[in-house]
Amino acid sequence: MCKVISVSNQKGGVGKTVSCVNLGIGLARSGKKVLLIDADPQGSLTISLGYDEPDKMENTLATILMKVINDEEFAQNACLIRHNEGVDLLPGNIELSGLEISINGVISRETILKQYVDRMREFYDYIIIDCMPSLGLLTINALACADSVLIPVQAAYLPVKGLQQLIKTIGRVKRQLNPELEIEGILLTMVDNRTNYAKDIVKQVHEVYSESIKVFDAEIPLSVRAAETSEEGSSLYQYDPKGKAAVAYSDFIKEVLMKEGE
Repeated sequence: MCKVISVSNQKGGVGKTVSCVNLGIGLARSGKKVLLIDADPQGSLTISLGYDEPDKMENTLATILMKVINDEEFAQNACLIRHNEGVDLLPGNIELSGLEISINGVISRETILKQYVDRMREFYDYIIIDCMPSLGLLTINALACADSVLIPVQAAYLPVKGLQQLIKTIGRVKRQLNPELEIEGILLTMVDNRTNYAKDIVKQVHEVYSESIKVFDAEIPLSVRAAETSEEGSSLYQYDPKGKAAVAYSDFIKEVLMKEGE
């Protein structure tokens, strides 16, 4: 049974892509078959997995979505790249920006990605989608095809303040497009526990949200190593396996699997 998780936050710089990489590779290290989809025109996930110039790639998510729109045939492994840490990647690049504009007039424009994802479910245990940092049509597509949404939130005032808008959008998608959509949980990132400020933010998130939404016990600490992994094209488990961020992501993976009863 495949689970599709969209990793989303309209606020940029909250550790969304790093969380996507380490969630996907962490699940693969636990023996799961994982597909990562880069649904961000900036190609952040693609770059983070070692492909420095996504805009030069000819075969990407935009290629697949155009084939879906035009009702063209494509192979199950079309446009996929196998990463050396055991996950498959469907890369994304700037072509997604043009595509987002051009699909405005397409019938069922909110469910184009769903048509692809539903076809891929039989081949994977987890499909994880890295959303762009906005609530545009590509993000709506990602929410419309997902079983759940993971919300990484930096332990700071403005990112936490923006949570309400994202939760409202998720609720709207659930009502209008995807009745099965649930919130996987809130993952606190870039937590600097040396400061009272960060501790107060973490406490506030738990107090406001934990009754209605799961707030993961694992907190991802502020880490230079985590930021460096994007340049290395690898996960924290490979780049800095004994570091505090890698340990925190390992604890997070255990919570995700426990939540699934695995």
